[in-house]
Amino acid sequence: MNIALIAHDRKKEMMIQLATAYQDILAKHTLYATGTTGAKIMSATDLQIHCFKSGPLGGDQQIGAMISEDKMDMVIFLRDPLAAQPHEPDVNALIRLSDVYEIPLATNIGTAEILIRGLKEGLADFRVIIHEIEKKPLSL
Repeated sequence: MNIALIAHDRKKEMMIQLATAYQDILAKHTLYATGTTGAKIMSATDLQIHCFKSGPLGGDQQIGAMISEDKMDMVIFLRDPLAAQPHEPDVNALIRLSDVYEIPLATNIGTAEILIRGLKEGLADFRVIIHEIEKKPLSL
């Protein structure tokens, strides 16, 4: 599965802790992240992550583009709800796209942990099934 990891500045340390705690599960998937978040996770773990630009420079939009092309299967976005973000419209667009395309999205550590543990149990396999169905040719 393709998984996006995003964290606002005051949540980056929490994201590193999450990635460290669940490194064995995350390592089995293809990981993407906004620039600074991805770099910090990679320096703290053995995880390989494709890093986009930082959020304010378009990283959120790059991940949103992958969602709209059905190339992202899960988003873990640790948001800071108490701090104003200069790129708030991009943040809202990313959340909206996740809803439109039925992408599991965690915006806090509690939900993130449930989604990651669900990965281990196969609870997100519906995304794999959807992709397999879409690849089958229509029979007339």
